[in-house]
Amino acid sequence: MSNELLYFGLFSVFIIGILIFDLTIIGRKSHIVSFKESLLWTSVWVSLAMAFYFFLLYHGDKLHGITDMDHLMSVKDKFAPYLKLEGSDFDTLLHQYRKNMALEYITGYVIEYTLSIDNVFVMMMILSAFAINEKYYKKVLFWGILGAIVLRCIFIFAGAALIRRFDWMLIIFGFFLVYTGVKIFLTRNKEEQIETKNHPVVRFLSRYMNVYPRVFKDHFFVKTQRKVYLTPLFIVVILIEVSDLIFALDSIPAIFAVTRDPYLVFFSNIFAIIGLRSLFFLLMKVVNIFHYLKVGVAFLLAFVGVKLLFHGKLAAIGFTSAHSLYVILGTIVLCIVASIIFPEKKEVIEATKK
Repeated sequence: MSNELLYFGLFSVFIIGILIFDLTIIGRKSHIVSFKESLLWTSVWVSLAMAFYFFLLYHGDKLHGITDMDHLMSVKDKFAPYLKLEGSDFDTLLHQYRKNMALEYITGYVIEYTLSIDNVFVMMMILSAFAINEKYYKKVLFWGILGAIVLRCIFIFAGAALIRRFDWMLIIFGFFLVYTGVKIFLTRNKEEQIETKNHPVVRFLSRYMNVYPRVFKDHFFVKTQRKVYLTPLFIVVILIEVSDLIFALDSIPAIFAVTRDPYLVFFSNIFAIIGLRSLFFLLMKVVNIFHYLKVGVAFLLAFVGVKLLFHGKLAAIGFTSAHSLYVILGTIVLCIVASIIFPEKKEVIEATKK
């Protein structure tokens, strides 16, 4: 446990350090993020996530402080009871376990990153509904995502504790994911709108807090007539965090279909979350081109739901984490290719030239 807490703490400090550097040095001036900048930062976050994959592949045993055969089998039974280790040599078995850790992590990361696409669409609607200037997007998303990291951390370890104590929770998660996937598919072409004045969060804040009627530069609070007011910018941050909390109800159960290790769930979730802002700006430029991505999100939710419901039977026929990764990557590629081959009639490509 001490090793797990150590790496958990070091990882948290590393992520917080990157976010502070991004806020105070790189993003201290509000500006409109270009397609080139969003592509660059997306590449940076994905590269960091891949670097962590290789760390787990070669040094993943350090996370749980595995030192001998008995400890290895204890950790395996706790976090990967479905994993079949072949052989009798400690080093060979340890390599197999590390390989499985790395594979589960990267599969979970790809799932989380893909499911984040639907979250990005909601963020776009929120920012558009409140008529937020595009040059303030980066600051708003920074604080919204920072709050989402804290909330997801609580959700992940609470979910892991529930699953360890009540195995039948996985069945509930499975049915919920299948239902959500079908619902997203059936409503994929429905245009959603957010009524800013009637939104439950807005009504709640307006009832108990002073709310300023308009955006005031990039400020979250305004002090006037000896009163402190919340600006619409702050309300948007809260709405983004609430929306991510709702999406966490889908994405976190989805990743537990891949791994039972809460630390792998946490690492894959956080790497996906910190890359969400750059993904937002990237998708904002190409959202009209890759219009089949929402279909892909619906399919993947249903897929991981089925995987949770029939995990034992799938494992019995040799369906592994590697096969899950192939299905996920294949779905993403298929959606992108289909979007290019069958474009929407009113496709807007000019945005990618900015």
